[in-house]
Amino acid sequence: MAEPDVAKPDVAKPDFKAPRPPELLSPWRTEQRAALQQEARAFARDVILPIADELDPQKGEMPRSLIDQMAAKGWFGITIPAEYGGMGLGVFEYCLISEELARAWLSTGSILARGQGLGTQTLDDDSRRALLAKSARGQWIGSIALSEPTAGSDLAGVQTRAVREGDEWVLTGTKRWAGFAQGADFIEVLARVRDPEPGEPRSAGLEPFLVVKEPGTFPKGMTGTVIDKIGYHGFLTFELKLDGVRVPERDRLTGLYGDEGADGDSGGFASVQRGLNIARVHTAARAVGVARAAVEDCTAYLQEREQFGQPIGQFQALRFALADMAAEVAQARAYWQQVAHLLDEGLPAESESASVKLLATEMAVRVTNQAMQLHGGNGYTTERRIERYWRDARLTTIFEGTSEIQRRIISDRMLPRG
Repeated sequence: MAEPDVAKPDVAKPDFKAPRPPELLSPWRTEQRAALQQEARAFARDVILPIADELDPQKGEMPRSLIDQMAAKGWFGITIPAEYGGMGLGVFEYCLISEELARAWLSTGSILARGQGLGTQTLDDDSRRALLAKSARGQWIGSIALSEPTAGSDLAGVQTRAVREGDEWVLTGTKRWAGFAQGADFIEVLARVRDPEPGEPRSAGLEPFLVVKEPGTFPKGMTGTVIDKIGYHGFLTFELKLDGVRVPERDRLTGLYGDEGADGDSGGFASVQRGLNIARVHTAARAVGVARAAVEDCTAYLQEREQFGQPIGQFQALRFALADMAAEVAQARAYWQQVAHLLDEGLPAESESASVKLLATEMAVRVTNQAMQLHGGNGYTTERRIERYWRDARLTTIFEGTSEIQRRIISDRMLPRG
């Protein structure tokens, strides 16, 4: 099995034990999945990690050549049916590959989410089929503009308006946290076409729209301001101002499974909610990848660093800390695999998706924090990757719904609300 690219001892040690990345075990293991895991692992080690080490300290963007290499692997079409040129696989394989990529650089595990058929649920069937094929080839990579300055966790509070004018919709408002918005081929914008009627859910009247654009630019009526993040580098994140952005009626997006969603929600908003369940499991897998990187780097460092005449890995307190870290990562991995399987079985798994997102991301924060402690002063420098893992892990508890939102979803399904 290939070893991860981690720090090696300055002086060769005959008893040095290289960290061993996880194997895919029964009942989830198939030969196809094992091959996918190994392919993604080697790509992450040999291609992504050197780029991340160079660009992340500069807050740099991943080069288009790296995205093209991932596209050539077919990874932007993991969940797209084979009839449209995709791999025809499930949420499990999507998360399996993403964990491996996130182990090297969180943003590369995330860029895959901007394929997978995103921005293809158009009203026209021929257009939908053509866009699915482009998405599978990595030629239809998007950005999602859901949140706003006053609507993040509460998406039903979105105020961006879409007003019908003939065969077009005119969008006006402000969006925040639109990752990869400038580099994307399109931006999926959630907007309000009408206010809810008495007795309707607050989300009634919300629909997603497809804003098609040239990569590297913003369309007429839209401006973007870069948000300066402390981590999650690899692509830029924007606040977007929409002032009369025009979208043809044919580019209004529909629900994935028809026009009516659960609890009376419009089909478009319901599709957003369904997508969030997958996104939360995907976030859990990415968080596991980041935490795993910290464990593997610590395994090497505890053998490299010497104090009091011996490697610090000989001290029981540090050995036990590493054991606790490894156990937590393994637990979270087993859980995301279980929930991904439920989604592939067609179950909504809303509470389970929230649970695994909560467990895995909070775990990643604890594990990367402990990894920094085990590295001592060296962990608080940019000379080691630990500080990158630490910064990136912290975000996973916030995006795709904060930990507090996940607790609300779980508890609402356990207890009645007044």
